[in-house]
Amino acid sequence: MQKNVFQFNEGNAKMRETLGGKGANLAEMVNMGLPVPQGFTITTQACMNYLTNGNQLQDDLKEEIQQALHTLEEQSGKKFNDMTNPLLISVRSGAVFSMPGMMDTILNLGLNDQTVKVLAEKTGDERFAYDCYRRLLQMFGDVVYGIEANRFEQYLDYLKDQYHYQSDTDFTAADLKQIVKVYKEIYQEAIQKEFPQEPTEQLYAAIEAVFSSWNNHRATIYRNAHGIAHDLGTAVNIQMMVFGNSGANSGTGVAFTRNPSTGENKLFGEYLMNAQGEDVVAGIRTPSSIEHLNETLPEVYQQFVNIADKLEKHYKDMQDIEFTIEDKKLYMLQTRNGKRTAQAAFQVAYDLAKEGLISKEEALMRIEPEMIDQLLHPVFKTQDLKGAVVIGQGLAASPGAATGKIVFDTLQAKRLTEAGEKVILVRQETSPEDVEGMLISEAIVTSRGGMTSHAAVVARGMGTCCVAGCSDLKVNETTRSVQYEGGTLTEGDIISVDGSKGVIYLGEIAAENNEETEVFKEMMNWADQMATMKVRANAETIQDIRTAIHFGAAGIGLARTEHMFFEGPRLQAMRRLILANTARERQKPLEKLLEIQQEDFYQMFKEVETRGIVVRLLDPPLHEFLPHTADEIKEVAKQADMSEEELLVRIKELTETNPMLGHRGCRLGITFPEIYEMQVEAIITSACRLHEEGIPIQPEIMIPLIGTKEELSYLRELLEKKIEDTLKQLSNQIPYQLGTMIEIPRACLVADDIAQEADFFSFGTNDLTQMTFGYSRDDAGKFIHQYKRQGILKADPFVHVDEEGVGALMEMAVNKGRITKPELKIGVCGEVGGDPQSIQFFQTLGLNYVSCSPYRVPAARLSVAQAAISASNK
Repeated sequence: MQKNVFQFNEGNAKMRETLGGKGANLAEMVNMGLPVPQGFTITTQACMNYLTNGNQLQDDLKEEIQQALHTLEEQSGKKFNDMTNPLLISVRSGAVFSMPGMMDTILNLGLNDQTVKVLAEKTGDERFAYDCYRRLLQMFGDVVYGIEANRFEQYLDYLKDQYHYQSDTDFTAADLKQIVKVYKEIYQEAIQKEFPQEPTEQLYAAIEAVFSSWNNHRATIYRNAHGIAHDLGTAVNIQMMVFGNSGANSGTGVAFTRNPSTGENKLFGEYLMNAQGEDVVAGIRTPSSIEHLNETLPEVYQQFVNIADKLEKHYKDMQDIEFTIEDKKLYMLQTRNGKRTAQAAFQVAYDLAKEGLISKEEALMRIEPEMIDQLLHPVFKTQDLKGAVVIGQGLAASPGAATGKIVFDTLQAKRLTEAGEKVILVRQETSPEDVEGMLISEAIVTSRGGMTSHAAVVARGMGTCCVAGCSDLKVNETTRSVQYEGGTLTEGDIISVDGSKGVIYLGEIAAENNEETEVFKEMMNWADQMATMKVRANAETIQDIRTAIHFGAAGIGLARTEHMFFEGPRLQAMRRLILANTARERQKPLEKLLEIQQEDFYQMFKEVETRGIVVRLLDPPLHEFLPHTADEIKEVAKQADMSEEELLVRIKELTETNPMLGHRGCRLGITFPEIYEMQVEAIITSACRLHEEGIPIQPEIMIPLIGTKEELSYLRELLEKKIEDTLKQLSNQIPYQLGTMIEIPRACLVADDIAQEADFFSFGTNDLTQMTFGYSRDDAGKFIHQYKRQGILKADPFVHVDEEGVGALMEMAVNKGRITKPELKIGVCGEVGGDPQSIQFFQTLGLNYVSCSPYRVPAARLSVAQAAISASNK
């Protein structure tokens, strides 16, 4: 029979898939001899069995739970529902991958109207006992019965106002008894049901609620955002309670072994005295810095420092640790690899490698490619900050700079972002229910909470700018307003948030990209040394080429020449060329275009120098250059020296039923060979000019949309003749290559034949995907999202390469091409060329390079290194 329940001492850190991250790490800490309250873990598989078998706990699972509970009673010397020494437990979720705050937790389970009196008598602290009971009632009502947490919180706030209390700790025992009474009445009002007095009934209900929380809305959204599979389930950790709320010498906290914002090698954390764990992450009270613990409880602090150091060395990564102090005794409740900003991720990985704890390869594998976009996060322009109005200063919880309209909830955030607006989510404190709004916001601001609050932890994990605990702002979520010293803001007003400094400004402030750090540069050098594929960029403007080279591109993998003709005199000349009826009429616009192209290519080649550049010959449907509106037609007719009627007739002649599959690419070169001849003449002339200046350019000329060997053979012969004639006229000789873009399924099937005429291949995955699926990329958005929701497609094939279909064609083309030419250079220049998931697949194909947009180059450089490291580890 499958084992569904493990005592902590039966597991270890390698059992994450079975015990979840929290359970596996609790077991590991027990094995390390650390002070961990006893307990047991119900497996992730038990969760999935529960969710797929009618949401009922099976009898065999209940029997295992009872056996484990009996063992826990023996270990602790306490018993469930005992009238002399009652056992209280926590029930916590624990997924395979960390999902902070996304699923549910219940503390103090086992209390009822009788055992709360026993606890009060045993501890001699009635206030403490009823504080635990009110917490149980509130958490149980929320998690198990779905009673809105606000109903409980509102009563607490009401009493605080009545008695002028500043904090929950001000409540007396009598107050807490009254709160318990009212909370029980809330049960009756909300669900017409009493709080269950039988602890075993509480336990089973809590386990079922935690299992069910795997599929709650916020957890599903979080998994979608972080690429976590939905069939993993969550474990449930049952653990003997230790009480941080049992007096002045007790407390609870969260700490990181290094700074999760900057990566600094210094203990970073917060704690609250006389509190339970949820108080810290919820941001209800302002915590103290972990260093302050050295003043209040120095022995406990030193013990914690030693344990933190031991855990980091054991796991070889920055740890996120939860702890509780009960009457000066330290207990470890959790350790996990800490969520961190991109800056911290680079710094920590780099430092751990330099310290010898991990290798350079391991350091690179610790960085997610998406983090690079976060690392190069924007900052506000210094000159624009001089006159900026500061409306608040809080904690710099997650770096970045963002501007947007204030919103107070997820619903409004979604409405505005769907309308194309940028928003900033402003709350007193965030809760897991806000995660969808947090995901789509430019920044997050809270008026309460610390650096380990829910808002701070989740924002860092998402790479979203965040300022937490900004008490300068009085956030009223009911009136949807924010008061600051100089006035009041309402929903829709614009603010700017600096998550690196913790400052909030009034109005809009311009931002610019951040500078690369030395750590980032060195780690990217490590990546380049380990990669087997190069990273090029798709770029044709001088600015884009410079950006690509600045970000470390090894060259240009795709320069689209049609993008050079969409404005000004260039567009006029191209239109004249297209509208011409005879070769003679085409001569004059061709001469103009030749002049333009020669200068274009000269400037491009000069920027690229010897890095390599693939120039794609003209490949648009011709209709893209033609006028469409009446005003445009009138203007173009005048420019072309023809009547509007003549122009309309010519436009009609050129109109195609399906232009994306029509007169474009190599078909254009075959029917209008003078266009391609003009382009290669411009390319070769420019290259020769640079050779004479001492820059040995070797242009790679790409012929698009080839589907047959005969097409390529015809054009190669035509273009080689033009190139040789041009070189002869210039009295020069330079190296060049003629290759093709593989973007038609038939080209993959006959790639061995096509390779006879090609010096290189470059996969155009956008068109290859369109033609393989029969999806128009421009129209697929109408149904792709529905396909993903229904599970018809696992992913958008224009974002991640479709390995089964498109990928199989690519593999065939690579194999066939290299049968003909074993050293054939092959790259990818479609949009998936910058996608980390697709890059892993391209590594298996043995491609020479990927090419992507300039700003994706750094992430692609890391991805190709990670792909090479993964391949070498297999």
